[in-house]
Parts: sequence; C-alpha cells; structure tokens
Amino acid sequence: MEDENENVQLGKLIDEHTYQDKNKHIMIDNTINIDFVDKWKVIHEVKKDKTMEDASIWQIKYYLYFLKKKGIKVEKGILDYPKLRKLEEIFLEKEDEDFIENSLEEIRGILKKEYPPKQKKLPICKNCAYFEYCFV
Repeated sequence: MEDENENVQLGKLIDEHTYQDKNKHIMIDNTINIDFVDKWKVIHEVKKDKTMEDASIWQIKYYLYFLKKKGIKVEKGILDYPKLRKLEEIFLEKEDEDFIENSLEEIRGILKKEYPPKQKKLPICKNCAYFEYCFV
C-alpha cells in the first residue's frame, strides 16, 4: 500500500491507539493477517469507517473460511469500528463457503491466463491505497 495515502495513515493511527491490550496482527501462513483474536473463538477486523463494509464483511468471511480449512474452528468474526463505537458480528454460512470456493476458482482461472483482464476504473479507485498497482 502507499504509505502516503491519508486513509492508510488514518488506519495506522487507529491501529496504534485502539485495542492496545490485544495481541495484534496475527499472520497465518503468510496469507491472512488478522487484526486480533479473542481466545481463538472470535476474530476481529478493525476498520475506520463503513465505506467498504461489504468488502470488510467478505474479508472476515474469508478469514473464517481459511481458518476452518486449517482445522481451526472460530465461532464468529467481528467488524470493529472504534471511531463509530460500533461492532458488527459476522458468521460464515454454507452459502458463503460456496461463494468463496467459486471465487477462488475464478481467481485461479485468471492466474492461468496469458494476460490479466482489462482494468475497470471505479469511482472508489481514486482514493484507493492500491491505486498505483492498477493505474501506474
């Protein structure tokens, strides 16, 4: 990510000043990085706002799926919005697992192609911390 991006900088500030009593940034298999875990029963993902809520929900669902495939049974995930003082519980359903597996298969198909798909410029792109990966 671009360190100069103001959203990234705000996220780092929130990370540094919230949940200081938690063991944070749990990296598993160099694949997922969970913000923090409660007794391996609940995983938490901390967000500054609800701008990308749907993507954040699917991020947690993927983490739950990934851990389940590793034999680690986690009860639920929680989206934490410290600035908003809100929490949202996230659960992994069978339909979610099917969607994730189909999505992973689509990704594998893209990776096998000689060329990447054409980029799609969306309104959210201009504020994205990964802008340079797509457009530079």
